[in-house]
Amino acid sequence: MFGSSKRAPAFTDQIETIIGPATHVKGNISAGGTIRVDGQAEGEITAKGDIIVGETGILRAQIKGRSATIAGTVHGNVDVTDKLELTASAKLYGDIKVGVLIIGEGAIFKGACEMRNGSDKPAEASNQAREPKPNPAKT
Repeated sequence: MFGSSKRAPAFTDQIETIIGPATHVKGNISAGGTIRVDGQAEGEITAKGDIIVGETGILRAQIKGRSATIAGTVHGNVDVTDKLELTASAKLYGDIKVGVLIIGEGAIFKGACEMRNGSDKPAEASNQAREPKPNPAKT
């Protein structure tokens, strides 16, 4: 009654480029804003804004942008500075570098993940954990 929990992702920019479901693109795509792919693309996609792969989108491409939402299929590495969201219908086969990762129930992700936020803190924390602490009871 009060609406579904499935909300369309909110994007800060309007979609500047759309690759429709009946379109197949080969090569490199450089978008100045947000790009949405509902068709097929091969190559490399770089966007200053967000990248959206719709449920019918099939990419064999390297993806680089600010944020990405994937509902379709991607074969390739994803490098986003902010957030990567894999919806329940997403299939991602490739390595990812992200600030924030959200994986919906039912999504498929096969690859390695590197989280950018606090990436150097675990190494510092593990070094501190290895150093013996003085025992005040023995002094």
